[in-house]
Amino acid sequence: MSQNFYLQQMQMMVQPMRDELTQLGIKELRTPEEVDGALQGEGAKGTTLVVVNSVCGCAAGLARPAVGLSLKHDKVPNHLYTVFAGQDREATAQAREYFEGQPPSSPSMVLLKDGKLVHMVHRHEIENVPMEEIAANLTAAFDKYCD
Repeated sequence: MSQNFYLQQMQMMVQPMRDELTQLGIKELRTPEEVDGALQGEGAKGTTLVVVNSVCGCAAGLARPAVGLSLKHDKVPNHLYTVFAGQDREATAQAREYFEGQPPSSPSMVLLKDGKLVHMVHRHEIENVPMEEIAANLTAAFDKYCD
């Protein structure tokens, strides 16, 4: 079997994990250029949620559902983006450049205000935490930082 075959198989396996977020209106950033275009300059005005997606079980059972629940809140960020750790590695590495002072974490959710990190939910705040608690963590940040 060729390397290309395995890459295609992996892409088919993770597509539903991508779709779970894009169906919520979250835009995928798949290249470093897309990340910079979204998170710099005029695109960075207001509040921006960046979801670092992952194939792990806590992303599937907790992180992605918690993001969906949090986006039903009265206040939500102006911009919604996602990068996929382990799949779109260069885009994820570029996004992490905007998470100043924070260690890499996947899955994770990051809230930026005018391009500056104001809140981050790390993997250790997702694993073994009820989905509703994770969503409440996010919505508390939305209440504090989103207009």
